[in-house]
Amino acid sequence: MCNIIRTGREILYINYTMKKIAGIERDTRARLVEVLRGTKPVFTIKEAAGILGMSNTATAKMMARWVEQGWLIRVRRDAYMAVPPEARSPDDVSEDPLIVASRVFDPSYLGGWTAAEQWGLTEQIFRTIMVITTRKLNIRRVKIRSSEFLIKTISEYRFFGIKTVWRDNSKISFSDPTKTIVDLLNDPALAGGSRMLFQMLKTYLSSKDYDSSLLLDYCARMNNGAIYKRLGYMLEQSGDADTNLLKEIRKKMTTGNAKLDPAIPCNTLVTRWRLFIPKQWDENSYD
Repeated sequence: MCNIIRTGREILYINYTMKKIAGIERDTRARLVEVLRGTKPVFTIKEAAGILGMSNTATAKMMARWVEQGWLIRVRRDAYMAVPPEARSPDDVSEDPLIVASRVFDPSYLGGWTAAEQWGLTEQIFRTIMVITTRKLNIRRVKIRSSEFLIKTISEYRFFGIKTVWRDNSKISFSDPTKTIVDLLNDPALAGGSRMLFQMLKTYLSSKDYDSSLLLDYCARMNNGAIYKRLGYMLEQSGDADTNLLKEIRKKMTTGNAKLDPAIPCNTLVTRWRLFIPKQWDENSYD
């Protein structure tokens, strides 16, 4: 008899009339099936241990053997995924990197330029996937198989404005369009710099997702005065600013000066917005 166990995109075929399949004994195989039935496409040692009723150490050793036998691949130190039956070897596996990111770095959401692509705020194609997490990691760039991830750790109070998107029966969290813009204003590097941020902001302002009240609410929750200064200046530069919105932004401006783009030299001070900008930053160069 042949049972089919569905685990996201993977389908693992198990023939229970055989004593062994590809070197896995029946009892061990049953444990693997139990794990795959009870987890998502990418799962951790802790999740597997909870299903098996084993210690994390014992589970880690078992999963290491499954990796050696070609039934699993390790996508991170404590995260694994099943090898689909059509793959000739673990090296043939090509999992959706967005699904991998949502599981490996949980709690997290896809933000920055990755979310901007998702919501149509940019036509630029970014090969690196931007992950925003509350986990404190000692690395900023991670490569899992052929995909590269850029990791930004944030405080828990900034973990909001999340929207769920389904891909291949898996839930993926993105920053919603407004939170995406606010995150970019908080850290322009997440947009690829102030030039890209300006274009994304203009696209947002003309989109169906634009919500001035929500924008101000999200800005306040970020607790960073530089956000208002960057937003106010860029709104004026867009040439199509909401006058009432500009007034509200000026009311909320903090003392002190900020930089439009902390990653590059900003030597020219725009006193109206208490903002240092790069010399070459002007409206015409961003059209």
